[in-house]
Formats: sequence, structure tokens, C-alpha cells
Amino acid sequence: MTTSKTSESSASAPLLDLQALVVAVRRRRRLWCSLALLGLLAGAAMAVLLPPPPTAVTKVLVAHKEDQPNDTGTLIRTDVALLQTTRIADKALQSLKSPEKPEDFMQDYRGTGLTNNLLQITVTGDSEAQAVARAKALADTFVADHVRRMRETAKAEAKALLDQRDRMRGELARVNKEIGERSPDSDPKASAGTESLFARRAELNSRIADFDQRAAEARTGTPQVVSGTQIVDAPRAVRYSLPKTAVTDAAIGLVLGLVLGLALAAVGTVVADRPVLRREIAANLGASVIAELPRRTGRLGQRRRTRAARARLTTSLARTVRDCAEPVSLLELGCARSTSAIALDVAGALAADGPVVIVDGLPGPQLAGRRAKPGDPAVVGGEQAAAMPDQERRLGVGSVAPGTAWTDLQYLGTRTVLVVRAGHGSAAWLHTVARQLADQRIPVIGVVLIDPDPRDRTDGTLWDGLHIALRGHGERPARQNVKGRLRTERPPMWAARVPDSDQEAQ
Repeated sequence: MTTSKTSESSASAPLLDLQALVVAVRRRRRLWCSLALLGLLAGAAMAVLLPPPPTAVTKVLVAHKEDQPNDTGTLIRTDVALLQTTRIADKALQSLKSPEKPEDFMQDYRGTGLTNNLLQITVTGDSEAQAVARAKALADTFVADHVRRMRETAKAEAKALLDQRDRMRGELARVNKEIGERSPDSDPKASAGTESLFARRAELNSRIADFDQRAAEARTGTPQVVSGTQIVDAPRAVRYSLPKTAVTDAAIGLVLGLVLGLALAAVGTVVADRPVLRREIAANLGASVIAELPRRTGRLGQRRRTRAARARLTTSLARTVRDCAEPVSLLELGCARSTSAIALDVAGALAADGPVVIVDGLPGPQLAGRRAKPGDPAVVGGEQAAAMPDQERRLGVGSVAPGTAWTDLQYLGTRTVLVVRAGHGSAAWLHTVARQLADQRIPVIGVVLIDPDPRDRTDGTLWDGLHIALRGHGERPARQNVKGRLRTERPPMWAARVPDSDQEAQ
């Protein structure tokens, strides 16, 4: 039955819990907010410390003989590519009388096709005047080169057509010669040949006229291309606005930093596998969440709610310790200071029933190094706990963080309440804590969750075991402990399955 339940839980568990991922990323908002702020500051600083060089821009209207209304921009892309050639750069530098290398000059300008016939040239320089002069030289050089290429193309096309016409004329002369040599008193067969020669002469005359017309059209198209290719927007310096650039760069840096921060937070959450939801923490520890304590903030309303939640927690834990016949301990994971404060509050509530001693098993100075106030309960170390009388009530405080001496936890209390900070321990370590406490036969009364996610609506109660949480009453008969005192026992605690949905919980 247990095996089937385990396999069913493994099959129903999603490969990636999006809810847990969103909650974990939201809890790491300091990381992605810091990266977003860093990107914002870096973008603004870049605009101030690395201003763009002086820039000039000009626009050239480029006419093509092959222009078509449905052109997809192939011709203007060819013009952009031709602009980025050493021939154009070298002629522009020659007009500027500059000793700069064409390869270096090509890095300082670029062309952009705005439409099928409109080319924008952007040039940088050491000063605005130099940038404007470079833009004008480039535009003039490109226009001259384009006109020259169009003229050469038209001239070559016209020459090819005229050559074809001349060949047709030569053939026509031969046909006319053959017609002139024919005798008018020829036989019928010769008359048929003469008629074919006349038909051939008519065809040649038509083709010669066609070649003449096409050559004329080729020559006529060149002036239209020449007059259509011109500078339509004179070179001018681009005005640089520091506030506008700073705002733009800062916005870009903010977005990039935010995206990078969210990505790092998501990847870190998946890799670290630190449960933050109630149901995950309860499932990994095998114990129900019996109480929560939010983090105190500076807001007045939040501090009031935190104090009220702490008072309820103190009352609940004090009632649990009174009703338990065995010593109870508070074991922390990632929240030693909060656990120390809870222990002092619970001990103060129990002081009305008799003397209470807090057994300090924490590795840090949270309890041992504090300044005692009048009326505070006594705090002793773990080595002094063995010498305490049996009638005196004890409340142990320890840690289940990595490096814990697990065999010493029995001296703090034979039952325990785990105080866990959400998102601190990994799933593997929570499993280790549950297994070690089960091996030490220390039942877990419940889990107190510190700093839970305020939007967490998952259920942290385990429903498939009566021995779990405060509602379990299946205790074993008493047996003697190491000091000869009687204590009751619960059955060993096993990790229980948490329902993944409300329907399954019902």
C-alpha cells in the first residue's frame, strides 16, 4: 500500500512546479531588483562617460533603370553593399585629401536603405565639421559612381544592340544582292525562291528597325537615371541630447538587468531546490506546519500583525509543552535568532507554572551571549542539563543545520518542534533532518514556518497519519529513558505524502 502511494505521488508530482518557481523567484526579489538597479545605473553612466562621437547624416535618392513597384528592396540593398566598398571609400578620401586608409574609413560610416530608392548615409568624425564633410564626400562619390555605372551599362547595352543591327544590315545587303541577281523570266520554282527572299528582306528590315528603337531607348534611359539620382537631404550634424540618451540607455539597462536577474533567480531556484511552499516543507520533513511567523518589517501595521502572530505562537507552544509529559525542544534551521526569541517567550509563559530552564544547544551566542534581564528564565548549556533535577521543567533549544551532532538532540528534548525558515534548506537536507530525527526516535510535534510567502495558499497539513502534528494521540506506553524517568512514546514518524491539489486533499 505504501509502495503504491509512493509511486502514485511520484507519478503525479510535476517535473517543474511553476507555483513554487514563481514564489521562489519573488522571494529573491533583492537579487533581480539589485541587478535591475545596477543595469539602470550602468546605462545612465555609459551615456555620460561614453558619449557617441560627432555624427552627420545625409539622404540620397537612388534611381534604377530596373525599378519595379513590387521590388522587395534588393536594389537598395545592393547600393548599401556597394557603399561599403574600398572603391567608394578610397574616392571619398581622395576628394577629402585624407591620408586615412579606406579600410579604417569604412568603419566610420554605414548605409541604411529607408525605402526602395532612398539611401541614408551616417558618418562619424572627430568633430561635427569633419563628420559633415565626410558625409558630403561620400554622398557625392556614391552618386558619381552610380551615374557612371548606369551610363556604362546603358552604353554597353546600346552597343550590343547596334552590333546586332549592323549584322542584320549585312545580311539584308546579301538578300538584296540575291534579289537583284534573279531574272524576272524565271521558272515557277525560282519565283517561289524569290518570294522567300522578299519575305526575308521584310523580316530583316523589321528587326533592324527594332534594334534601332531599343538602342535609342537604352540611350534615352540614362538621362532619367542620372537626373533621378541626387542628394535630397543635405549633410547635417546629428544633435546629441545627453538627458534623452541617458534616459534611453538607462531604460535599456534596466530591462536587461531585470531580465538577467529573473533568469539567474529562476536558474538558481531550480538548481538549489529549496522548498518555500508549506506543502513542500511539510512533505519533505514529514510533519505538519502548525504555525507561521512572518518577518517583521518597518511598517506599523505589519509589526502589529507580527506581534499578534508571535503571541498566538507563544500561547500554542506553551500549551503544547504543558500537555506533554516529556521534555520538548525547539530545533532551528536557518533562523537561530527567531528560535531563541520564541524559546524565551515560551519559557516566560511557562514560568507561571513553576521554574523553567532553557537548555542552550545552539552553536552561536544567541542565548548564551545575550544580556539577561530581570525575570528572564535561566539558560544553561547542554553539559549542565544532566545535573538538573527531574522536577524542573526544561525547554531545549538546538539546531539541525549541517554539522549537527544528532545524538545530542535527545538531551535537549525527546519531542521537538522544528522552526524552519522558508527557502533556507534544500529538499535533500530536509529529508536528512526527518530521517535523523526518526533514527533518534524523536517525534516531531510540528513545524513552525518562519518568513512564509504571504501569497502561499498551499496546505501544510499532512492528512494520512494520526501520529502527525498536534492532533495525533496514538502514544505508546511509557518506558524509561536514560535517566530513569518515565516517558511516553509515539510510533516512529515516517514521511507522509502531501496532496497536490484540493480535490486530492478532500
